[in-house]
Amino acid sequence: MPNMARAEPSTVLTALGFSPAVERTYEQVRRQSGQRLEWAAAAVSRTPEQLLAEVAPLVERGIVRFDADNRIHVESPAQALARLIVQLSEAASRSHAELADLASAVPLLVAGAARPAEGEVDEVHPLDGEISTGGNAAMLIAALIRQSKGDLAWLRPDQWRIQREDAMLQVIRDLVAEGRRSRAIYPIRVLQEAPDVIRRRAEAGEQIRVLPDLPTRMFVIGTTHAVLPEPLGFIDEPRTLVRQQGIVEALALLFELYWERADPVLGVGDHVQPDVRRALLRQLANGAHDEQIARQLGLSLRTVRRRVADLMTELGADSRFQAGVEAVRRGWV
Repeated sequence: MPNMARAEPSTVLTALGFSPAVERTYEQVRRQSGQRLEWAAAAVSRTPEQLLAEVAPLVERGIVRFDADNRIHVESPAQALARLIVQLSEAASRSHAELADLASAVPLLVAGAARPAEGEVDEVHPLDGEISTGGNAAMLIAALIRQSKGDLAWLRPDQWRIQREDAMLQVIRDLVAEGRRSRAIYPIRVLQEAPDVIRRRAEAGEQIRVLPDLPTRMFVIGTTHAVLPEPLGFIDEPRTLVRQQGIVEALALLFELYWERADPVLGVGDHVQPDVRRALLRQLANGAHDEQIARQLGLSLRTVRRRVADLMTELGADSRFQAGVEAVRRGWV
Protein backbone atom coordinates (compact mmCIF):
# COMPACT_ATOMS: atom_id res chain seq x y z
CA MET A 1 0.00 0.00 0.00
CA PRO A 2 1.55 3.35 -0.98
CA ASN A 3 2.58 5.78 1.74
CA MET A 4 -0.05 8.54 1.78
CA ALA A 5 1.65 10.58 4.50
CA ARG A 6 1.84 14.27 3.73
CA ALA A 7 5.32 15.54 2.89
CA GLU A 8 6.88 17.78 5.49
CA PRO A 9 6.95 21.43 4.35
CA SER A 10 10.42 22.73 3.59
CA THR A 11 9.75 26.51 3.43
CA VAL A 12 7.36 29.07 4.88
CA LEU A 13 5.39 29.21 1.61
CA THR A 14 4.95 25.45 1.36
CA ALA A 15 4.01 25.36 5.07
CA LEU A 16 1.25 27.82 4.20
CA GLY A 17 -0.04 25.40 1.58
CA PHE A 18 1.35 26.98 -1.59
CA SER A 19 2.64 24.83 -4.44
CA PRO A 20 6.32 24.89 -5.52
CA ALA A 21 5.27 26.80 -8.67
CA VAL A 22 3.65 29.55 -6.62
CA GLU A 23 6.70 29.65 -4.36
CA ARG A 24 8.94 30.18 -7.40
CA THR A 25 6.72 33.02 -8.56
CA TYR A 26 6.88 34.51 -5.07
CA GLU A 27 10.69 34.46 -5.05
CA GLN A 28 10.74 36.17 -8.43
CA VAL A 29 8.29 38.96 -7.63
CA ARG A 30 9.67 39.49 -4.14
CA ARG A 31 12.74 41.09 -5.71
CA GLN A 32 10.46 43.42 -7.68
CA SER A 33 8.58 44.75 -4.65
CA GLY A 34 7.91 48.46 -5.09
CA GLN A 35 8.04 48.36 -8.90
CA ARG A 36 5.13 49.13 -11.19
CA LEU A 37 3.33 46.09 -12.57
CA GLU A 38 4.66 46.59 -16.11
CA TRP A 39 8.29 46.79 -14.91
CA ALA A 40 7.93 43.82 -12.58
CA ALA A 41 6.33 41.71 -15.32
CA ALA A 42 9.08 42.55 -17.79
CA ALA A 43 11.75 41.74 -15.21
CA VAL A 44 10.44 38.17 -14.85
CA SER A 45 9.72 37.75 -18.58
CA ARG A 46 5.95 37.84 -18.24
CA THR A 47 3.20 40.03 -19.59
CA PRO A 48 1.27 41.98 -16.93
CA GLU A 49 -1.71 39.68 -17.49
CA GLN A 50 0.42 36.55 -17.04
CA LEU A 51 2.01 37.89 -13.87
CA LEU A 52 -1.38 38.83 -12.41
CA ALA A 53 -2.64 35.31 -13.04
CA GLU A 54 0.43 33.70 -11.44
CA VAL A 55 0.38 35.86 -8.30
CA ALA A 56 -3.40 35.52 -7.84
CA PRO A 57 -3.05 32.90 -5.02
CA LEU A 58 -0.64 35.23 -3.22
CA VAL A 59 -2.93 38.23 -3.69
CA GLU A 60 -5.82 36.20 -2.28
CA ARG A 61 -3.86 35.59 0.92
CA GLY A 62 -2.70 39.22 1.14
CA ILE A 63 0.98 38.38 0.64
CA VAL A 64 1.08 40.33 -2.63
CA ARG A 65 -0.90 43.51 -3.15
CA PHE A 66 -1.09 46.36 -5.64
CA ASP A 67 -1.50 50.00 -4.65
CA ALA A 68 -3.36 52.79 -6.43
CA ASP A 69 -0.32 53.45 -8.66
CA ASN A 70 -0.32 49.79 -9.73
CA ARG A 71 2.92 49.13 -7.86
CA ILE A 72 3.47 45.63 -6.55
CA HIS A 73 4.20 45.14 -2.85
CA VAL A 74 5.38 41.78 -1.53
CA GLU A 75 5.59 40.79 2.12
CA SER A 76 8.63 39.01 3.45
CA PRO A 77 8.05 35.44 4.69
CA ALA A 78 8.27 36.67 8.29
CA GLN A 79 5.73 39.45 7.69
CA ALA A 80 3.34 37.13 5.89
CA LEU A 81 3.60 34.46 8.58
CA ALA A 82 3.07 36.92 11.44
CA ARG A 83 0.03 38.49 9.77
CA LEU A 84 -1.57 35.15 8.91
CA ILE A 85 -1.03 33.88 12.45
CA VAL A 86 -2.88 36.93 13.78
CA GLN A 87 -5.70 36.39 11.27
CA LEU A 88 -6.02 32.72 12.17
CA SER A 89 -5.96 33.57 15.85
CA GLU A 90 -8.76 36.11 15.40
CA ALA A 91 -10.75 33.63 13.31
CA ALA A 92 -10.26 30.96 15.94
CA SER A 93 -11.42 33.38 18.63
CA ARG A 94 -14.55 34.22 16.65
CA SER A 95 -15.22 30.55 16.04
CA HIS A 96 -14.80 29.84 19.75
CA ALA A 97 -17.31 32.58 20.60
CA GLU A 98 -19.77 31.32 17.98
CA LEU A 99 -19.44 27.75 19.24
CA ALA A 100 -20.02 28.96 22.79
CA ASP A 101 -23.18 30.76 21.65
CA LEU A 102 -24.38 27.65 19.84
CA ALA A 103 -23.66 25.50 22.87
CA SER A 104 -25.64 27.87 25.08
CA ALA A 105 -28.57 27.54 22.69
CA VAL A 106 -28.71 23.74 22.93
CA PRO A 107 -30.79 23.71 26.14
CA LEU A 108 -33.29 25.99 24.39
CA LEU A 109 -34.10 23.22 21.93
CA VAL A 110 -35.84 21.31 24.66
CA ALA A 111 -37.01 24.27 26.74
CA GLY A 112 -40.16 24.72 24.66
CA ALA A 113 -41.22 21.13 25.25
CA ALA A 114 -40.19 21.03 28.90
CA ARG A 115 -43.27 20.51 31.02
CA PRO A 116 -43.67 19.04 34.47
CA ALA A 117 -44.43 15.35 34.34
CA GLU A 118 -47.53 13.96 35.97
CA GLY A 119 -47.09 13.90 39.73
CA GLU A 120 -44.17 16.39 39.77
CA VAL A 121 -46.42 19.35 40.70
CA ASP A 122 -49.79 19.68 42.36
CA GLU A 123 -51.50 22.08 39.95
CA VAL A 124 -50.91 23.61 36.51
CA HIS A 125 -52.81 26.73 35.39
CA PRO A 126 -52.68 28.49 32.01
CA LEU A 127 -51.08 31.92 31.82
CA ASP A 128 -53.45 34.87 31.72
CA GLY A 129 -53.23 36.50 28.30
CA GLU A 130 -53.78 35.97 24.60
CA ILE A 131 -52.28 36.62 21.17
CA SER A 132 -54.57 38.39 18.72
CA THR A 133 -54.64 39.90 15.24
CA GLY A 134 -56.97 42.27 13.44
CA GLY A 135 -59.21 44.97 14.82
CA ASN A 136 -58.49 48.67 15.25
CA ALA A 137 -55.35 48.73 17.37
CA ALA A 138 -55.80 52.34 18.50
CA MET A 139 -59.39 51.74 19.64
CA LEU A 140 -58.42 48.50 21.40
CA ILE A 141 -55.56 50.17 23.29
CA ALA A 142 -57.70 53.20 24.15
CA ALA A 143 -60.44 50.93 25.53
CA LEU A 144 -57.89 48.97 27.54
CA ILE A 145 -56.53 52.18 29.06
CA ARG A 146 -59.97 53.49 30.00
CA GLN A 147 -61.06 50.19 31.53
CA SER A 148 -57.93 49.81 33.66
CA LYS A 149 -56.09 51.69 36.36
CA GLY A 150 -52.46 52.57 36.83
CA ASP A 151 -49.87 54.68 35.06
CA LEU A 152 -48.75 54.09 31.48
CA ALA A 153 -45.26 53.18 30.34
CA TRP A 154 -44.37 53.07 26.64
CA LEU A 155 -41.41 52.00 24.56
CA ARG A 156 -42.07 53.72 21.23
CA PRO A 157 -39.29 52.97 18.73
CA ASP A 158 -41.29 53.82 15.59
CA GLN A 159 -44.96 54.48 16.32
CA TRP A 160 -44.83 58.07 15.11
CA ARG A 161 -44.89 56.58 11.60
CA ILE A 162 -48.27 54.91 12.23
CA GLN A 163 -51.44 56.78 11.29
CA ARG A 164 -53.09 56.72 14.71
CA GLU A 165 -51.05 59.30 16.60
CA ASP A 166 -53.88 61.86 16.90
CA ALA A 167 -56.26 59.30 18.43
CA MET A 168 -53.70 58.21 21.02
CA LEU A 169 -52.82 61.83 21.78
CA GLN A 170 -56.37 62.52 22.98
CA VAL A 171 -56.26 59.39 25.13
CA ILE A 172 -53.08 60.70 26.78
CA ARG A 173 -54.68 64.11 27.44
CA ASP A 174 -57.70 62.52 29.09
CA LEU A 175 -55.58 60.16 31.16
CA VAL A 176 -53.27 62.92 32.47
CA ALA A 177 -56.31 65.08 33.26
CA GLU A 178 -57.52 62.23 35.49
CA GLY A 179 -54.27 62.34 37.46
CA ARG A 180 -52.66 59.28 35.90
CA ARG A 181 -49.11 59.45 34.58
CA SER A 182 -47.85 58.57 31.11
CA ARG A 183 -44.14 58.05 30.47
CA ALA A 184 -42.66 57.24 27.07
CA ILE A 185 -39.18 56.43 25.80
CA TYR A 186 -38.28 57.12 22.18
CA PRO A 187 -35.13 56.61 20.10
CA ILE A 188 -33.32 59.92 19.90
CA ARG A 189 -33.76 60.15 16.12
CA VAL A 190 -37.44 61.00 16.63
CA LEU A 191 -36.36 64.53 17.50
CA GLN A 192 -35.10 64.91 13.94
CA GLU A 193 -37.75 62.82 12.18
CA ALA A 194 -40.91 63.85 14.04
CA PRO A 195 -40.34 66.68 16.54
CA ASP A 196 -44.01 67.69 16.36
CA VAL A 197 -45.06 64.31 17.75
CA ILE A 198 -42.81 64.76 20.79
CA ARG A 199 -43.90 68.34 21.29
CA ARG A 200 -47.61 67.49 21.21
CA ARG A 201 -47.18 64.53 23.56
CA ALA A 202 -45.19 66.67 25.98
CA GLU A 203 -47.84 69.42 25.84
CA ALA A 204 -50.44 66.76 26.61
CA GLY A 205 -48.57 66.06 29.84
CA GLU A 206 -46.58 62.98 28.91
CA GLN A 207 -43.09 62.62 30.39
CA ILE A 208 -40.60 61.85 27.62
CA ARG A 209 -37.07 60.53 27.55
CA VAL A 210 -34.84 59.30 24.74
CA LEU A 211 -32.26 56.58 24.20
CA PRO A 212 -29.97 55.95 21.23
CA ASP A 213 -32.14 53.02 20.20
CA LEU A 214 -34.93 50.70 21.37
CA PRO A 215 -35.28 46.97 20.62
CA THR A 216 -39.08 46.63 20.59
CA ARG A 217 -42.43 48.25 21.10
CA MET A 218 -43.90 47.76 24.57
CA PHE A 219 -46.83 49.17 26.50
CA VAL A 220 -47.42 48.55 30.23
CA ILE A 221 -50.36 49.66 32.38
CA GLY A 222 -49.39 49.70 36.04
CA THR A 223 -48.77 46.11 37.09
CA THR A 224 -51.92 44.68 35.50
CA HIS A 225 -51.55 44.74 31.71
CA ALA A 226 -48.83 44.69 29.07
CA VAL A 227 -48.98 44.68 25.28
CA LEU A 228 -46.08 43.37 23.18
CA PRO A 229 -45.54 42.42 19.54
CA GLU A 230 -45.32 38.68 18.90
CA PRO A 231 -42.44 38.15 18.34
CA LEU A 232 -40.72 41.17 19.89
CA GLY A 233 -39.87 43.94 17.46
CA PHE A 234 -41.66 46.62 15.46
CA ILE A 235 -44.60 44.68 14.03
CA ASP A 236 -48.17 45.85 14.65
CA GLU A 237 -49.65 42.37 14.88
CA PRO A 238 -49.87 39.66 16.06
CA ARG A 239 -49.80 41.26 19.50
CA THR A 240 -49.69 39.71 22.93
CA LEU A 241 -51.86 41.03 25.73
CA VAL A 242 -50.52 39.84 29.08
CA ARG A 243 -52.39 40.02 32.36
CA GLN A 244 -50.22 37.54 34.27
CA GLN A 245 -49.08 39.63 37.24
CA GLY A 246 -45.54 38.30 37.55
CA ILE A 247 -44.82 38.86 33.86
CA VAL A 248 -46.37 42.34 33.84
CA GLU A 249 -44.35 43.31 36.92
CA ALA A 250 -41.17 42.05 35.26
CA LEU A 251 -41.90 44.15 32.15
CA ALA A 252 -42.60 47.17 34.35
CA LEU A 253 -39.20 46.69 36.02
CA LEU A 254 -37.61 46.43 32.57
CA PHE A 255 -39.18 49.75 31.62
CA GLU A 256 -37.80 51.34 34.80
CA LEU A 257 -34.29 50.19 33.87
CA TYR A 258 -34.65 51.82 30.46
CA TRP A 259 -36.12 54.95 32.04
CA GLU A 260 -33.16 55.35 34.39
CA ARG A 261 -30.72 55.08 31.48
CA ALA A 262 -32.68 57.40 29.18
CA ASP A 263 -31.98 61.11 28.73
CA PRO A 264 -34.71 63.66 29.48
CA VAL A 265 -35.94 65.89 26.67
CA LEU A 266 -35.20 69.55 27.30
CA GLY A 267 -38.07 71.94 26.59
CA VAL A 268 -41.49 71.45 25.04
CA GLY A 269 -41.77 74.57 22.89
CA ASP A 270 -40.17 75.19 19.52
CA HIS A 271 -36.77 73.95 20.69
CA VAL A 272 -37.42 70.38 21.82
CA GLN A 273 -34.04 68.67 22.10
CA PRO A 274 -32.33 65.94 24.11
CA ASP A 275 -29.43 66.39 26.46
CA VAL A 276 -27.06 65.84 23.50
CA ARG A 277 -23.93 66.14 25.62
CA ARG A 278 -24.92 63.22 27.83
CA ALA A 279 -26.04 61.14 24.84
CA LEU A 280 -22.75 61.81 23.03
CA LEU A 281 -20.71 60.86 26.06
CA ARG A 282 -22.63 57.59 26.41
CA GLN A 283 -21.99 56.76 22.78
CA LEU A 284 -18.29 57.58 23.14
CA ALA A 285 -18.08 55.48 26.29
CA ASN A 286 -19.49 52.56 24.27
CA GLY A 287 -16.73 52.99 21.67
CA ALA A 288 -19.07 54.15 18.89
CA HIS A 289 -17.56 55.79 15.80
CA ASP A 290 -18.72 59.17 14.52
CA GLU A 291 -20.80 57.59 11.75
CA GLN A 292 -22.60 55.34 14.26
CA ILE A 293 -23.22 58.27 16.61
CA ALA A 294 -24.62 60.40 13.79
CA ARG A 295 -26.98 57.62 12.76
CA GLN A 296 -28.12 56.84 16.32
CA LEU A 297 -28.62 60.47 17.37
CA GLY A 298 -30.11 61.64 14.08
CA LEU A 299 -27.40 64.29 13.65
CA SER A 300 -25.17 65.12 10.71
CA LEU A 301 -21.64 63.75 10.73
CA ARG A 302 -20.25 67.29 10.76
CA THR A 303 -22.37 68.18 13.81
CA VAL A 304 -21.24 65.07 15.67
CA ARG A 305 -17.56 65.79 14.99
CA ARG A 306 -17.94 69.41 16.05
CA ARG A 307 -19.72 68.49 19.28
CA VAL A 308 -17.21 65.76 20.11
CA ALA A 309 -14.37 68.24 19.60
CA ASP A 310 -16.18 70.78 21.82
CA LEU A 311 -16.67 68.15 24.53
CA MET A 312 -13.01 67.15 24.48
CA THR A 313 -12.01 70.80 24.79
CA GLU A 314 -14.48 71.35 27.63
CA LEU A 315 -13.14 68.28 29.44
CA GLY A 316 -9.48 69.13 28.73
CA ALA A 317 -9.00 65.69 27.13
CA ASP A 318 -6.52 64.73 24.42
CA SER A 319 -8.39 61.56 23.45
CA ARG A 320 -11.91 60.16 23.50
CA PHE A 321 -10.90 57.68 26.17
CA GLN A 322 -9.67 60.50 28.41
CA ALA A 323 -12.89 62.39 27.72
CA GLY A 324 -14.91 59.38 28.87
CA VAL A 325 -12.86 58.98 32.05
CA GLU A 326 -13.13 62.67 32.89
CA ALA A 327 -16.87 62.72 32.17
CA VAL A 328 -17.39 59.80 34.56
CA ARG A 329 -15.24 61.55 37.20
CA ARG A 330 -17.41 64.66 36.91
CA GLY A 331 -20.60 62.62 37.11
CA TRP A 332 -21.81 63.61 33.64
CA VAL A 333 -22.66 60.03 32.70
